[in-house]
Amino acid sequence: MGTSNMYGGPGSSTPLVPSWLDGDDDTLASGADGGAQPEEPAQPQTPAGPSDPPLPPAPPPPTSRFTWSRNNFSRFARSGGSDRTSLGRALSDYVSRSAGGPRRAAQRMGSSRKAGERLLSFMFDVRARGAQGALQALNLGSLVGRPIEEIFLGLADYVCPEGGQVDEGIARDAFVETIVDLANVGITDLDALTADQVQTVFELYATHAIEARICNDIGMKMVTLPADVRAVEAVQAQLRDFVRRAVGDAFSLASAALQALTPDVVIGFVDQVYQVAFEILRTLGEAEATG
Repeated sequence: MGTSNMYGGPGSSTPLVPSWLDGDDDTLASGADGGAQPEEPAQPQTPAGPSDPPLPPAPPPPTSRFTWSRNNFSRFARSGGSDRTSLGRALSDYVSRSAGGPRRAAQRMGSSRKAGERLLSFMFDVRARGAQGALQALNLGSLVGRPIEEIFLGLADYVCPEGGQVDEGIARDAFVETIVDLANVGITDLDALTADQVQTVFELYATHAIEARICNDIGMKMVTLPADVRAVEAVQAQLRDFVRRAVGDAFSLASAALQALTPDVVIGFVDQVYQVAFEILRTLGEAEATG
């Protein structure tokens, strides 16, 4: 949704963790268990570390792993956003079965995880030595003093290098949508960036990335959308609000870790935020489906 590129969803034989993801995902095997074995709930207070045990090899994915999520999302979309039960079922099933659980769903984020790490590291560097020092360290000194939207656009190739894969397109589109949101949330001065604004920017980015990942996995070209533009906008807004709530709650649970964060543990923190967000998204979906 939004500006994210839609491609009709992956085929049923596509591994849940694609082979083109970055090399740090080698703890995952190709394929997925479809959520048959539930994962242990994530622990949000402590960022994931390198000592985490690798996930066991999984059997080939079921041939219809996206069908239930897609059908329920179609029902929600056709209702113009009024059928919240179907939305809850679509999202809870997506995390539990289609994506293989919160941890696998987080590791499926691929390029969006890498982009999140770079974005967060840059903002911490700005907080530590100012916008000029942080930009010059990236050979982007020409952006010093420019409006924040121009600065972030100039950072695009650093945060999310352009590539031909859908995963890279998701990361880049999410970053562009985040830039559009900056003025709306009152973030206009990079040199005056506060800790709360750092969190807000990353929440926006993670929200757009997760929303786009869900839409591309389910396959929006295969989902029946209402003809009324206002109804489509209502569907989009509700999905985004649902994801934003999960991401915001994940940050709230990890707030202590964020305050003590250092550049060398940013990777673990970003991974953990994504994992906890998917765990909360599943929980919210289940509550909506049964409420």
